[in-house]
Amino acid sequence: MYKQAVAEEGENLAALRIGRDDEEEPRSWRRRALKWAAALLAAAAALGWWLRPRPEPVRVFVVSRADPTDRRTVLNASGYVAARRQATVSSKITARIVEVLIEEGQQVKQGQVLARLDDANVRRNLELAQAQVSEAQKQADEARARLDQARKEWRRVSRLTKEGVSTPSDLDRAKAELDAWQARLDAANRAIEVARKQVAVWEQQIEDTVIRAPFDGVVTTKNAQPGEMISPVSAGGGYTRTGICTIVDMASREIEVDVNESYIHRVFEGQPVIARLDAYPDWPIPGKVIAVVPTADRQKSTIKVRIAFDKLDPRVLPEMSIRVAFLKRAKPGEKLAPFYIPAEAVGRTGGARWVWKIVDGKVRRTPIQCGPEEDGEVGVELGLEEGDRIVAGGLDRLREGMRVTERKSS
Repeated sequence: MYKQAVAEEGENLAALRIGRDDEEEPRSWRRRALKWAAALLAAAAALGWWLRPRPEPVRVFVVSRADPTDRRTVLNASGYVAARRQATVSSKITARIVEVLIEEGQQVKQGQVLARLDDANVRRNLELAQAQVSEAQKQADEARARLDQARKEWRRVSRLTKEGVSTPSDLDRAKAELDAWQARLDAANRAIEVARKQVAVWEQQIEDTVIRAPFDGVVTTKNAQPGEMISPVSAGGGYTRTGICTIVDMASREIEVDVNESYIHRVFEGQPVIARLDAYPDWPIPGKVIAVVPTADRQKSTIKVRIAFDKLDPRVLPEMSIRVAFLKRAKPGEKLAPFYIPAEAVGRTGGARWVWKIVDGKVRRTPIQCGPEEDGEVGVELGLEEGDRIVAGGLDRLREGMRVTERKSS
């Protein structure tokens, strides 16, 4: 009886259990449904991406302000800033330097003392010449006194001879004595003159030991120091200097360029130019042609052209590299448009002109006011601003609001 009761109870518990097979079947179906739905959504998204309107590739031109130099340039050349007036200051004598009073970059005035040389020997010679002048003056004074005495004696003898007291021979001796002292006085006066000229020579020699600036300018190089020898000619090998310093007249700065002889016909006197220093490439410097030097360089086949600055500036230094744009003369009343764009970027509808401006990746038709067309470019007076991006070609295939992308150059 007990075994039968346990068996019945086990059957009743088994009847109460949930069947796993019945539970797994709806779950599997839901998972398959979710997977199919995800696949369908992905396929729809891919199809939508594939069928979406793609941006049209176009060539883009960025509007920038017109440069008058570029519009009027007929020739470009390069050269250097040159100073027409510069000098290496030396001495007229060979001597030892005792003092140098300048440094590089110093402004000097005409006549300003730059250096002094040893003048000890020259001063001794000057003192000797001055002593010779003094001696000659004493001899002249003595001769003058003797001459006065001889003149008085000659007058007295002349009177006595007329009275018959003195003989004619006495008169002749008095006359000879007078003439002799007159000659000695003349010689003494000439000796004084010679001695004074000798003094002037030695004074000039002393002045030559003081080296002065020949003109107003700036010291660019200092070539000598105290204690060195200097000479107007090269002497003594490398131990003798031939110059104290180099002075440049900054007011004489100009430009020298070499122009190929094949293009020299484009250059004329008075022609306007725009120069740009390599050190300041964004700084336009106006000027004009001074002269075309009437000779050519046989080796380089070039002709030198001199150019003056309209206004000198302290930033322009001698020997700086510079580029020059030779300009054609502006026509009377000529006015450049603020912007120039390619002619193929301009659309025409009747008498109106327009461009496709790119805004937020889409094209927008924008009317413009144009000037005359020249060399494949059109001047735009109204309708555009600097930095605007416009389509440069293929205008007919675009529509208002169409998305575009910049075509990459191959």
